[in-house]
Amino acid sequence: MADKLRTQQQLEALQNKYIGTGHADTTKHEWTTNIARDSYASYQGHPPLLHYMSIGMGQGMERTRMKCMEGMVLPCGPAPATEE
Repeated sequence: MADKLRTQQQLEALQNKYIGTGHADTTKHEWTTNIARDSYASYQGHPPLLHYMSIGMGQGMERTRMKCMEGMVLPCGPAPATEE
């Protein structure tokens, strides 16, 4: 019984530390939004990857960085209406 409680506490600690791990009540929209935002943050945080994307898009690195930042606002569009 103690192992199950310890496992549950470790899972809750991970979910508090890392938002993207989700939980049972995470909707598909929330999950895809987290993944998209994590991807955009990773692109911006790794300059060689940002440079590679900039070359492929045919624009400067700062313009590509700004597009990533703009994409983080609503990466998957507005949330769907929920029924309550």
